[in-house]
Amino acid sequence: MRLTHLMIAASVAALLSACTPAAEAPAPDAAPAAVTETEAAEAEKPLHVAVLDCGTIRISDLDIFSSAGDYAGVADTFTDSCFLVHHPKGLLLWDIGLPGMLVGNGENTQGVFTVSMEKSVTDQLAEYGIVPSEIDYVAVSHSHFDHIGQIDQVQGSTWLVNQKEKDAMFPPDGSAPVSADLAPTFAMFSPMEQQVIEDEHDVFGDGSVVIFQTPGHTPGHSSLQLMMPETGPVLLTGDLYHRAESRELKRVPRFNYDEPETLASMEAFEARAERLGAKVIIQHEPADIEPLGGMIR
Repeated sequence: MRLTHLMIAASVAALLSACTPAAEAPAPDAAPAAVTETEAAEAEKPLHVAVLDCGTIRISDLDIFSSAGDYAGVADTFTDSCFLVHHPKGLLLWDIGLPGMLVGNGENTQGVFTVSMEKSVTDQLAEYGIVPSEIDYVAVSHSHFDHIGQIDQVQGSTWLVNQKEKDAMFPPDGSAPVSADLAPTFAMFSPMEQQVIEDEHDVFGDGSVVIFQTPGHTPGHSSLQLMMPETGPVLLTGDLYHRAESRELKRVPRFNYDEPETLASMEAFEARAERLGAKVIIQHEPADIEPLGGMIR
């Protein structure tokens, strides 16, 4: 999915924002701020995940979302969800949604896609009393425009990325990335602290938040496993699936990087879901997102 002109404009605006001088750091000998009772209580809360509304995507013709040809002429509306993972040891932001410049600018259409967004990631973090500089880790399921659009807002975080996806964004041989029109947005990942992770990565070291590769949609596409205290095991799909029907019928978008690899990832994902007895949440599926009421516990 590409909105070339929109993304280039978004990237330029974000780059300008990134060039704004950072606030002056406290003197080295400054005493550390005292931890308030509220902050201490928040740190002790069990794992919980806030579901952020990172935009809406209306598709007038879903044909490109099934190589089988059975979606031609069908329209649908996707949610574009981001997830703020609150762990006692830190904060992880999973996916970053559409470009922040969409806020307040109504709907923007290019081709079959019409996108819009009401609030930025920064605005939604503020509703939880969090500023972007407090986000410890950022991980994106993959590097398509609707999952990386607000990277300019979380520049102080550590970017968790597997080597395959990083190489797709920044080819080692210096050639153009797979999604060349997104190169300006990719460039905003470069200044961030980076941690290259393995095919399966335990973010906080206790098995409760695990990033695992499900390649095919992009070379290093990943999904997220959560072990929630109330809900139990939860799997966030990234874009392994876009709709409930895509999961049921194992439909692969025409624009996927590798269809056979996608199908293999679907099989592995379903085996994991069955083994864990996990709740599966398709990130673009309103029927999966809306019942959550903004929180996974």
